[in-house]
Amino acid sequence: MPQQAAEGKLTNFAYNPINSCYNKKMNRDEILQNVRQPARYVGNELNSIHKDWGKTPIKIALSYPDTYEIGMSNLAIQILYYILNKEADVLAERVFAPWPDYNEQLTTNNLQLTSLESLKPLSEFDLIGFGVGHELTYTNLINILHLGGVPIYSKDRTNKDPLVMAGGPCTYNPAPIADFVDFFVIGEAEEVLLEIVEVMRKSKMENRKSKIGALAQIDSVYVPGISQNVKKRSIKDLSNVPYPLKPIVPFLEAVHDRATLEIMRGCKWGCKFCQAGATGNPVRSKKIEVLLEQAEALLKNTGYEEISLISLSSSDHPQIAELAKTLAKKYAPKRINIALPSMRTNSFSIGLAKEVSRVRPSGITIAPEAGTQRLRDVIGKNMTEEDILDGVKAAFNGGIESIKLYFMVGLPTETEADIMAIGELANKILNLGRSITNRARVTVNLSTFIPKPHTLLEREKQISIEETIAKHNLIKQNIQNRRIEVRWHQAEASFLEGVFARGDRQLSKVVEKAWELGCRLDAWSEHLKIDLWLEAFKDCGIEPKDYLRKREENEPLPWGYIDTV
Repeated sequence: MPQQAAEGKLTNFAYNPINSCYNKKMNRDEILQNVRQPARYVGNELNSIHKDWGKTPIKIALSYPDTYEIGMSNLAIQILYYILNKEADVLAERVFAPWPDYNEQLTTNNLQLTSLESLKPLSEFDLIGFGVGHELTYTNLINILHLGGVPIYSKDRTNKDPLVMAGGPCTYNPAPIADFVDFFVIGEAEEVLLEIVEVMRKSKMENRKSKIGALAQIDSVYVPGISQNVKKRSIKDLSNVPYPLKPIVPFLEAVHDRATLEIMRGCKWGCKFCQAGATGNPVRSKKIEVLLEQAEALLKNTGYEEISLISLSSSDHPQIAELAKTLAKKYAPKRINIALPSMRTNSFSIGLAKEVSRVRPSGITIAPEAGTQRLRDVIGKNMTEEDILDGVKAAFNGGIESIKLYFMVGLPTETEADIMAIGELANKILNLGRSITNRARVTVNLSTFIPKPHTLLEREKQISIEETIAKHNLIKQNIQNRRIEVRWHQAEASFLEGVFARGDRQLSKVVEKAWELGCRLDAWSEHLKIDLWLEAFKDCGIEPKDYLRKREENEPLPWGYIDTV
């Protein structure tokens, strides 16, 4: 999670707090001496692409609105960077949210936030594209615009300002940030992005209004105030979609510091709470011959010692056993690890994960989500206790010593018995492990149920901060064994996520106010300032708890015009 991201290592710059006291204005190279992690801002990484600014007519800045090490772990940014830079007349560069020390230095020295490749201010680009994957990056988004010299509100931009685009999971409900964004891409962007570029080619000399009007005619593009009903875009043939085989290798250790090979999209399991499953279908898989070629190229071009086969449920790929075993046989002698995240809990999946992770065996992750079978049935989690225990037994027998369990609190119809059952299931798993190995360990990770748009539970109630903390405490009191570690997602963060996940356009003024009060990097636990957020809601005359309530069946929803089927 973001708050667990490593601080990384200093590169060629020494942190010099004395210089920060200078009264004179400093240039960009000088201020890098006054920040920790200057490697976040210098660019020039392996496989980064540098084009001639003066000779490339269309200039696009791509951003995941969080820090460098989070943004560089975002596969979508790498894919879009690759696709755009394949176009001879398009230049795509990257920009990420600054850490507070760099933010302060830019402001103090009256400098603009720049892209990593050319060090150009964002105000000089034609288009800024944000991949928005988390509700707690909204203040980062407008902070990046502001530091880059771009008006934060769409209505305030003129013909000389860049267009601002957003896509990603959060844009399945664009409402809370619709006032900051000129247009949204709904769904998968690989194809529609090139259609957007074609509009930019044809409308290069036209005014802002004309450009946005033309963009509104593209299927799956939503323009606030113009578009009516919008249907998501899906790639039909995943084997033929462009994929970055020379991804940028970050200077700092990224959150996901490995080669990433996407093997399929969509999920067949239909969990009622899962937005990724609800919006990511249909299920599509890449051909095994394509995956083997891509794996070879990724490892050759990056030097990584691990490759992760990612999807919503990797064990559901029709050729996963052959793929994983072929890769393991080829790369294990080279000490390259094969990772299989997002596996189902059954003996096949556990056995396969153990076999291919022979270089660096690690723990496994299981997501029962609820402690009782009754509640798992309510939320559509197709996993019985027998499935869970069989999978855990196979893991421990295979030499795995660490099991991570993911549960949610605040699920619909949840009772105290359901809450207590979380600890009971964790104890069963630990006892089963201890019967096989004395080194068995269990970690219980707790999150709060957030009713996400487009899921079958989108109208349900979300519990309050106080209720969340009370449930966490009850679970911790019920788990006394020191071999079971209990972790939890910050209740205040879940509260804000829930408000904005089902928010409306009124919330844009709250985002702006919270940003003015100093809220930044809200997904990082050490930077989340809930008191300032509550002050922002109060100043805007909005009661945030109203957004957590149950929605009636006939009540219009702020995202009702988005079609994800």
